[in-house]
Amino acid sequence: MNDEKRKAMNLLKTARGQIDGIIKMIEDDRYCVDISTQILSAIALLKKANINILDQHLKHCVSEAILEGEHEGEEKINEIINIIDKYIK
Repeated sequence: MNDEKRKAMNLLKTARGQIDGIIKMIEDDRYCVDISTQILSAIALLKKANINILDQHLKHCVSEAILEGEHEGEEKINEIINIIDKYIK
């Protein structure tokens, strides 16, 4: 596992901890704005982890597919375009 994937994994583990904390906040009937703030923090971590994973995909999988041939590269590029489309909606 490379450093970037390790960073993404650590971000996901941190987000998981935050989500557990958010669940506890709801169970404890904490202030809604505080809960919402923590949800936004967890979302930010998930987005950052996703960017790290996509960065690695572009640098490794997509670049290798492009070098292997036109069809493979085009397929990988279309996958990334689909992800970006979902990301911006």
